[in-house]
Amino acid sequence: MLPNFEASIEFAQQQDKQDPLAHFKDLFHFPQHNNQPAIYFCGNSLGLQPKSVAAAIETELNTWKELAVGGYFKGPNPWLHYQEYLKPSLAKLVGAKETEVSAMNALTVNLHLLMLSFYRPTKDRFKIIMEAGAFPSDQYAVETLVKHFGLNPTDAIIEIAPLEGKKTLSTTQIVDIIENTGEALAMVLFGGINYYTGQFFDLKTITTATHKVGAIAGFDLAHVTGNIPLSLHNWNVDFAAWCSYKYLNAGPGAVGGYFIHEKHVINSNMPRLAGWWGNDEKERFKMEKGFIPKTNASGWNISTAQVFNMVGLKASLLIINQADIHQMRAKSIALTAYLEFLLNQLDRISFEIITPEDKDQRGAQLSLYFKERAKDIHNKLIDNGVIVDFREPGVIRVAPAPLYCSFEDVYRFYEILKNNF
Repeated sequence: MLPNFEASIEFAQQQDKQDPLAHFKDLFHFPQHNNQPAIYFCGNSLGLQPKSVAAAIETELNTWKELAVGGYFKGPNPWLHYQEYLKPSLAKLVGAKETEVSAMNALTVNLHLLMLSFYRPTKDRFKIIMEAGAFPSDQYAVETLVKHFGLNPTDAIIEIAPLEGKKTLSTTQIVDIIENTGEALAMVLFGGINYYTGQFFDLKTITTATHKVGAIAGFDLAHVTGNIPLSLHNWNVDFAAWCSYKYLNAGPGAVGGYFIHEKHVINSNMPRLAGWWGNDEKERFKMEKGFIPKTNASGWNISTAQVFNMVGLKASLLIINQADIHQMRAKSIALTAYLEFLLNQLDRISFEIITPEDKDQRGAQLSLYFKERAKDIHNKLIDNGVIVDFREPGVIRVAPAPLYCSFEDVYRFYEILKNNF
């Protein structure tokens, strides 16, 4: 149960004293503003660097220096199996079996590879449903996918937009369109959280509706993984992909992750673009023709593990495991509720919170829509040591990530808005 909020620094500080996750803030490096840590509400774009990452990278540099190619088989973390070290934590975060997850490439590369496996258009079943205003990479990926199969995007792609006067989608609206598309639907590809509005979609209900009409349910979980606990296996999701540089704090360009339900990974005949690293390890070093995939999600691995792109993720996952995603979620709900409470005290600034008020329909982000002066307000916040980001045509996204943000951070953000506008 959330406390009765107060708009005071004393209240915020008291909440931080009671916060079981408060000490995790000390495990991260913060950008500095006037020789003080900035208020960092941009983890939905790039998470902060864990202080443990430098030593973790140094470990692998020393292995390379001292063992060279021997590092694949020896050293503290033999590279041959590096992606395996990530699986237990990733499985826990997304509610999967370890055999259903792996790490490779980057998010959009993985989406392309997975969609090529799952999108099998026919003359009658070829439609793809996605949310209107999805992140551009998702739009481009789906557009070029249908073109790859010789289809017209205008005919093949159905984009669901909010109803007139609304900023977000309702689950009923999404389900109705899935059901109305019926047997023409081949795949649903939704972002788990819309990057612009911050709306978290009901993945379980969307998946059930999608399967009811015989189609495939896939999700881009870039803004969800490490933010909201998931149950992808139990929800029967077909596939999903995510990046690790946002709420997973793995660093810019860090390796992406993905999920494929076990009902698919055990099928060695499942179509895919294959590579050496996805081949059965008992057969790998025979160097023979004939791809024999692993019967788990790693059967979609293509190239050698990207060790230096995985080091940051491995280090960050150790911290997230200690914090526990469910405790993180509980704090996140409280932080965003307190943020919303304080924002509602600002009667001199004209803006609208377009992220749903329902905690079950949002994560760590609130999107503030300003009809005017949004960019000026954003710049002023930056000048005052508050790092948030801006999205056209007038949204400032504010994301107090629970691992390293505090109630005092939220209050000081409110105070800066109150005193400067």
